[in-house]
This record gives sequence, C-alpha cells and structure tokens, in this order.
Amino acid sequence: MKIISSIPGIRNTESGNFFLLAGPCAIEGRDIAMTIAETVVKITDKYKIPYVFKGSYRKANRSRIDSFAGIGDEKALKILAEVRDTFKIPVITDIHSAEEAAMAAEYVDILQIPAFLCRQTDLLVAAAKTGKWVNVKKGQFVSPSSMIFAINKIIDSGNQHVMVTDRGTMFGYQDIVVDFRGIVEMKSFGKPVVLDITHSLQQPNQSSGVTGGRPELIETIARAGIVTGVDGLFLETHPDPANAKSDGANMLHLKNIEKLLRNLSKIREVVLTLSDE
Repeated sequence: MKIISSIPGIRNTESGNFFLLAGPCAIEGRDIAMTIAETVVKITDKYKIPYVFKGSYRKANRSRIDSFAGIGDEKALKILAEVRDTFKIPVITDIHSAEEAAMAAEYVDILQIPAFLCRQTDLLVAAAKTGKWVNVKKGQFVSPSSMIFAINKIIDSGNQHVMVTDRGTMFGYQDIVVDFRGIVEMKSFGKPVVLDITHSLQQPNQSSGVTGGRPELIETIARAGIVTGVDGLFLETHPDPANAKSDGANMLHLKNIEKLLRNLSKIREVVLTLSDE
C-alpha cells in the first residue's frame, strides 16, 4: 500500500512488495539488536522489501514474575534510536500504558498496541495523539470485524496513520489459529493489514509458564498470508532462538530469514501479476 510511504525513513516502497516488521522479541542488548538489524536491512534491500525494525523495550505481559522483562526502559529505547539512526530505517516498539506513549514516541516511529490491550481506549488515544503511526494487534479474543472500533479510536483521535495486525485467535486454552477470512475482512477497512507469522504459531499457557510454539510452520503461515493479500508481515527473529530471553520457542532463526523472504517475494510477484489480469 502506498500509504506506508509516509512512515519516516521507510524505503523500497515503490517495489510493490509486502512490507516487513521484524526484529527480536525484546531488546536484550545493543550487539544483538545491531546484528539483527544489519542482517535484515541487507536482505530487505536486496529483495526491495520496505522494512521496519521491531523490538520491545519492555515486556509487560509475562506468564511468570521471574520472566525476562527488559534491560531498562531508557537503555532499550536508546538502542532502538541507535538502530534507526545507524541504518536509516524506521523502528517500532510496544507500549503498555497511556503514560508510556509520549516517552516511547521520542525514540521510535511506530507505536504498537499489544494484542491483550487492543480495546484499551486510553492507550489507543494516547498513542494516536503522539502523531506517530500506530500498529494495533488484534486480540486473540477479538473478532476481525471488531477491529474497526480500535481503528476508529485512533482516527477519531485525529490520527489517520494506523495499521492492524492479525496474530491469530485462541483455539482452546493452549493453541492459536489464523482464520484467513479475517485478513480479507480487515482489508476492507482501508488500512494496512499485517500478519504476525511468529506469534500466530504460539502455544500459550503451557504448564511450565513458558510459551511454546511451532516455528517449523512459519513459512506455511507466511505463504498463506501473502496469497490472501496481506500488506505486511510481522516476525520475530534471533541469531540464537534457543537462548533468546523472550519468545524463543516461536522465533525464526536469523540464518533462515533470507530464504523465507526470497520465497515470499516470488509469491508476491505472482499475486500481483494475477491481480492485474
């Protein structure tokens, strides 16, 4: 969608390719963030994919109190700003309360509303009022049609720069599924629609208190999303998922990202060709 060209610093928007939000689940430190950003920037430039670096400066939604939550808000936000300035790309991070919106907006280009908080009016309004782009993740408990109300809260607060991300719907207590009919429904809202291809494969609420996942199906979900017509993809990646401090069970290994993006770019070309016929 041409609309994403208004995201500060985003490039390759003329290619017609899907756009990508990708990075580690959480900012664990400067070196890992810079390594991931450098790798993904080279690959996305090669395949002409508009790219936004993703990293949570704090993880507020953890199953256990001893789970990793972050390295410190200011320290992590400064790393995000360094990624943006070094590689000349936009960055996105989650916020969890209305008070965080203005603080995070000083360092990033897009504010993300976590799925569990997609109905929180004060949070959506605060994010909108920063003037930044806002990515609202669809709650696992929310129907696709209901997301128009979240979008309208942003628009009615004076901000047209909003996108919505599907990250699956709860199926029982310990699994998530993607209903691709919802992608089509949300595209009718006229705003960019993103598919989260890693969190959609989560297996939450495990007895250990650590979320599981099915990363071997990442490309399967991604291919289906491209064919269905998503505008963008969201994924979390790490050079050592087994030792990542958050959500390692459903991350894509950094070494596998080029093959995935190459394949998806080829599928996107076919989809665009068919849509022109």
